[in-house]
Amino acid sequence: MNAMQSNHASGGQARILVVDDMATNRALIRAVLGAQEFEVLEADCGEAALTRIAALRPDVVLLDVMMPDLDGIEVCRRLREQEEFRLLPIIMLTSLGSPDDVVHGMEVGASDYITKPFNAVELTARVRAAVDKKRLTDRLDDTESVLFALARVVEAKDGTTGDHCDRLSHLSVVLGEALGLPYDDLEALRRGGILHDIGKVAIPDAVLLKKGKLDEAEWAVMRQHPTTGAYLCSALRTMRRTVDIIRYHHEKWNGGGYPSGLAGNDIPLLARIFQVVDVYDALSSERPYKPALPREDVIRILREETARGFWDPEIIAVFLDILEHDPARLDIPANAVRGRDADLFHNISGDAMEWRDRR
Repeated sequence: MNAMQSNHASGGQARILVVDDMATNRALIRAVLGAQEFEVLEADCGEAALTRIAALRPDVVLLDVMMPDLDGIEVCRRLREQEEFRLLPIIMLTSLGSPDDVVHGMEVGASDYITKPFNAVELTARVRAAVDKKRLTDRLDDTESVLFALARVVEAKDGTTGDHCDRLSHLSVVLGEALGLPYDDLEALRRGGILHDIGKVAIPDAVLLKKGKLDEAEWAVMRQHPTTGAYLCSALRTMRRTVDIIRYHHEKWNGGGYPSGLAGNDIPLLARIFQVVDVYDALSSERPYKPALPREDVIRILREETARGFWDPEIIAVFLDILEHDPARLDIPANAVRGRDADLFHNISGDAMEWRDRR
């Protein structure tokens, strides 16, 4: 488990951060929760809360609404804007006569609320439920990261595509945003960039890494990877949208793709979006067998292939508009955050090299 998660999430003492500008309130909560299985931390204002959450990674935050300067609503809003804290349980502490605080808290992403003065038994029960939920999401996050690391192992086997997965994650999200997709779909596209070829882990190296064209039998084996990849990821509920990308990213608008021969709108929308950025990356990136093509050639080929029935013409039109009028949007930002899966992959690679060197 990495630093992005709680050090206590695997089953040890859970960290609870109490954020309240009133020392008496913090002391009361500490007395209640400290007598249980919790490690209680404190912050006396909104700014201190943001700093402590970033540094200490609590399992649950008890956040008072009414604080001077940065109130609890704003703290919650800022936390939910950060990917790493979207699932952090935040329990708002509200006054009994302030129902609007509850509404506003839920609107900005609060997980639960408790009214003051609170009942000690209820407080403990709510915090325990939040801790259990946090530990469950952490375990799911670990499972996802292992899948991502496995996908990067497949990518590294090739060694010719560079940061192909990261580029596809970025490109597909840019296109998804241009199409007005909601957050859950954008997240599925981001995951699809990493996981789309994970099924190649089951392809023998003799086929996967073969120089030159595959024969008919080898090509039949290669065409199994979308189905295999979808199977590997289908057990996770968080992957439901992403599984369609994995399974159908080699279909074609005219029905000439694989594995199912779907055509037109029968191909799931996210897979159609992903197909476009996948072919764009193949054309615009340098490979051992070809140079990176100039933008004019990429645009020409995309239009020609769309006319031949390969790609969704409406999605291509949106993508070409970006490519022709705002191509800088397609570049991965220099300050892009490194993913957990990349760290895990490099840890696995490092351990493997160390083991090999000891032999």
